[in-house]
Amino acid sequence: MAAQEAAVPPDKGSGTTVDHSKLEVLQKEFASGPEVTAACLTCHTEASDQVKQSIHWTWDYEHPVTGQDLGKNNVINSYCVGVAANEPRCTSCHVGFGWKDMNEAPPQEANAVDCLVCHDKSDTYAKIPAGAGQPFGKEVKEGAMTNMGKPAQPVDLKLVAQSVGLPDRDNCGNCHFYGGGGDNVKHGDLSSVMHNPTEDIDVHMASDGLNFTCSECHVSDQHQWHGSRYNVTAKDTEGVPLPGQRHDVATCESCHDTEPHDSLTLIGFKLNSHRDKIACQTCHIPEYAKGGVPTKTVWDWSTAGKKNDEGKPFKVAEYESKSGKKKPTYDSMKGDFEWGEDLKPEYFWFDGQVEYANADKDVVPGEIMLVNTISGSQEDDKSRIWPFKVMRGKQPYDTERNRLLYPHLFGPGSDTAYWGKWDWDTAFEAGAAASGTEYSGSFDFVSTEMFWPITHMVAPAKDAVQCEECHKENGRLANIAGIHIPGANPMGPGGKLGAVILALTLLGIIGHAIMRFFGRKNMKEH
Repeated sequence: MAAQEAAVPPDKGSGTTVDHSKLEVLQKEFASGPEVTAACLTCHTEASDQVKQSIHWTWDYEHPVTGQDLGKNNVINSYCVGVAANEPRCTSCHVGFGWKDMNEAPPQEANAVDCLVCHDKSDTYAKIPAGAGQPFGKEVKEGAMTNMGKPAQPVDLKLVAQSVGLPDRDNCGNCHFYGGGGDNVKHGDLSSVMHNPTEDIDVHMASDGLNFTCSECHVSDQHQWHGSRYNVTAKDTEGVPLPGQRHDVATCESCHDTEPHDSLTLIGFKLNSHRDKIACQTCHIPEYAKGGVPTKTVWDWSTAGKKNDEGKPFKVAEYESKSGKKKPTYDSMKGDFEWGEDLKPEYFWFDGQVEYANADKDVVPGEIMLVNTISGSQEDDKSRIWPFKVMRGKQPYDTERNRLLYPHLFGPGSDTAYWGKWDWDTAFEAGAAASGTEYSGSFDFVSTEMFWPITHMVAPAKDAVQCEECHKENGRLANIAGIHIPGANPMGPGGKLGAVILALTLLGIIGHAIMRFFGRKNMKEH
């Protein structure tokens, strides 16, 4: 694909009132990303400082309730496990240039912030997957790929700088749709199909419908975005107190208010009453991983490292998606995988608070290790029943310390990276040194689960979960203990009581009919 010869005019979707192709400071050839940022800062003087206060820059987040230190810099996950020791690969999705060590803060120079990754409108900007955030240049190695799995093309930084505008789905999605090592691997409800979805995929983002960008809900203020998987507003009781959209949370209620259904109808009244204990997403996202792009559901690290008959690593791709694409089911680098699409979520009480195991929580051998823990209960006014993707797998842990381990996975030419030396011990030693943890020298693999709230891929109203999908035996909410759902348990106490009442009612009707029959007969005889 040849580079575009002209910048995108501001009236063609940039969302700005400035035609950057006419700015004098951008009339030059740029040799690097930081050079472009330096030019941006001559006008946008506060932008760099603002970005550096955001979680997109720090990858660090102190939870206001639990006090736990979260963010990509700190947490362990069920995918490539952790960033520490793998920085050049992982920080390819950082909003900056050159962050190579998690033991240090991101680069402090003002021009280390990457303006283009969020504001490119030419659709030609891409970062080197193992370049610690640096973009491709005008020369690209043969066979080079982007983190989106597409062949890399030369990047004309002058063209991109002159084509900037407000962020769109592509800007956000080029990182968030491909987290965890591939398209839709991580979240389940964020995939490449969201670049240009139809209404049946997402009623809000549909290109032929409302055509929302991510920032329609994740509203920004001075480069701070609302909406976080670490601290979710699970139950918004404020709604829309004033006309227009609230700009402090990314909730359904911030646009649709707390009684979105027509209360003048019986069904609307009942649905509004459900909202107190059931999240909007529970009914309005009946399936995720839609549109022919599956999500990874199982990742078993314990089988990694196998070689073929020639003694070389290999891959097997036995899963075929509904769109006809093959997905790996075994990879010597990563182990065994399972995939799924058009999946029903799993449901749990959720108050928005998430706690992570990290490296400070005990592993109990033989028990499932929860990589993150969601809290909530029926008795808690802040909790509602939410839909989740549950990621399952097996991850390495220290059998003497009973702690999850940080492996050094990536690093061409490294003496310690697992993806090269195929030695778990050296990979764990290097990972421990990089993460500031310990490794005893003894390891095994433990079964894990990780919870991901589902909040995208909202279906049209006609496709929402119907009443009978929950109000029946083994319905959608069958795993939620301690609640009574009429029709869900016919032989339970509620069902038996209802059956008794119905039987007594029928007996009463039959008895009344018999009495009337004999009463009329006696009257005729007299």
